Amino acid sequence: MGTISELGDHRIIGLTGNIACGKSTVLAHLAALGAGVLDADRVTRQLQMQGGPAYTRMVAAFGAGILQPDGEIDRKALGNHVFSDPAALHQLEALVRPLVRDEMLRQMAALPQPIVVIDAIGLLDGPLADWCREIWVVTCPPEQQIARLVATRGFTEAEARLRVQAQRPQAEKVARATRIFANAGTVADLLAQVDAAWSATKADL
Repeated sequence: MGTISELGDHRIIGLTGNIACGKSTVLAHLAALGAGVLDADRVTRQLQMQGGPAYTRMVAAFGAGILQPDGEIDRKALGNHVFSDPAALHQLEALVRPLVRDEMLRQMAALPQPIVVIDAIGLLDGPLADWCREIWVVTCPPEQQIARLVATRGFTEAEARLRVQAQRPQAEKVARATRIFANAGTVADLLAQVDAAWSATKADL
């Protein structure tokens, strides 16, 4: 694992929150404001593609039932399996997280921006949090999470609820937050909160 001394002069902010709370919207806005950004889910997808370092491990652990006809991993089928089985979810995280951590450290070293934001839904469950000077948490009501998953990702309500209920309670993330962004209103409301946090962070450099 990387240590703070190995991360150069970057000021690292951890961005987290539960599924469909709006982290991707916040991350995209921070990138537009000038932050260097790293998306743990995007890195995970890259590592899980055929030929990637996580692919063989995952197929060996969970079988061909998690594959699409083209041989790529079917993330929806995998999610339906692991989110209904805590032991399987723990196994998946143990397989993938070290690979994601190492790849994010490699990518971070190449970023020129002084402020880097790491977007990771499981930020507080592993060593990525140790890199961060601040923890920013995006929240929204659970029923709103479910509605967004159904509307934007094609899940049934039961599939969406399974994913929401399988995650760390939002209150636990809020308890460790340096800043909290409440996303129960409009996108404009959310981005106004992000703008204020970004201005304060730049002023503190």
